[in-house]
Amino acid sequence: MEFVTALQGDFDEQKPSLFELLSEQQLNTLLPPTLRYLLTVATHRYPRYLLRALNSFDELYAVLMLIVERYYLKTRGGSFTEHFYGLKREKALHAEIPRAAIRTPELVREHLKIGGTDIWKNLAVMVGIPYIKRKLDESHEIEAPRALLGANYTRMPANPTLKQRFLHYYKSFIRNIYPSVHAAYYFAIIAFNLAYLFDSSKYHNPFMWLIGTRVRRMNAADFKAIEALGKNKGANAATAATSIFNPRTMGPRLLGSLSLLLPTSIFALKFLEWWYASDFAKQLSRKAAENLELPPPIVSGLNALGVKPPQKKTRGEDKEGDEEQLKVPLAEDAPIATPSLLPIFTVPAPEDSELCPICEDDITTATACQTGVVYCYSCIHRWLEGSHPRQEEFMAERAGKWESGQGRCAVTGRRVLGGTEGLRRIMV
Repeated sequence: MEFVTALQGDFDEQKPSLFELLSEQQLNTLLPPTLRYLLTVATHRYPRYLLRALNSFDELYAVLMLIVERYYLKTRGGSFTEHFYGLKREKALHAEIPRAAIRTPELVREHLKIGGTDIWKNLAVMVGIPYIKRKLDESHEIEAPRALLGANYTRMPANPTLKQRFLHYYKSFIRNIYPSVHAAYYFAIIAFNLAYLFDSSKYHNPFMWLIGTRVRRMNAADFKAIEALGKNKGANAATAATSIFNPRTMGPRLLGSLSLLLPTSIFALKFLEWWYASDFAKQLSRKAAENLELPPPIVSGLNALGVKPPQKKTRGEDKEGDEEQLKVPLAEDAPIATPSLLPIFTVPAPEDSELCPICEDDITTATACQTGVVYCYSCIHRWLEGSHPRQEEFMAERAGKWESGQGRCAVTGRRVLGGTEGLRRIMV
């Protein structure tokens, strides 16, 4: 837009572009929700002390901004968000004097800087009008739906008091007149923005036109004045007291750091909000979890391959083992897999709940499946991977006729979502 201004007339280096002003306004509108969010998080931890402050946030914020903006208007010549963008406020002239601004910038600055009543006028525009607008917007959000409920909710009560009469007219104004006022407010702002954009007006805001103040870029004279002011305060503070906790020095330092601290904190909060709300962070966490390969557990009593070492058995035990090998599950009683329509190899549930259904021994490192059945961690882990010796022995001669139960519960035959990640260790 500076190119358009240069085509229409003399180029003004100190006139900020409309996009600079809109960026400053956007940064200023982000302050109330950011501070409210921080106060809400703190209130959740200490509701006894901060609940009243949260309920009166608008009033406290208005008082705080009144103090901060008054300090910046007196020392920097603009609000602290304007100072962050290198802008200032000054009195508007009916005609520009470029030669005087070039030759004697210090004299022009002293003549045009705001002070006295101009500071309070700017505070009314910067703090008072936004506070009133927030309150009117909140009242409209509450009263507008009541108009849809019928006349019983908008009728004046019988024999009203003065307070009830005032509230009735106020609510009527909010429901009927305020929407038009709100639209006219934004229409006036758009009109002034367009006029400022095409260099037809010195003011980008109708309220700035009413108080006779315009926004300009800071020049070398402004930076010199701010630097000289800081040096004078530092010299006075050194003669008064050397402690950094002296109220004379701590207050200005704290207020002066707000122009950098608050915009930086807003940027950090917005970045964290985008990070947790975007799919980019979710994809990164998902890929990081996929690359992790957890090894199967190693239980005492197992060799490196995870198979129990053979134990010597008596003749009676050999006979019992032969009888168990002859017991083959029937396909009619086994659950059927949906895609392949093949019977699923399962094991019967033991009569004693302290025994593992797979190895039929005492449960070691109890682990619950999603179906609620409890196994040994090593047994169900290898069963879900399809590498349990009992599965391999059964499927040796039945490949293509049965499903081994890989990825399924060993008792019910239901599929376990997530595989081994769906297992839950039981801590007793």
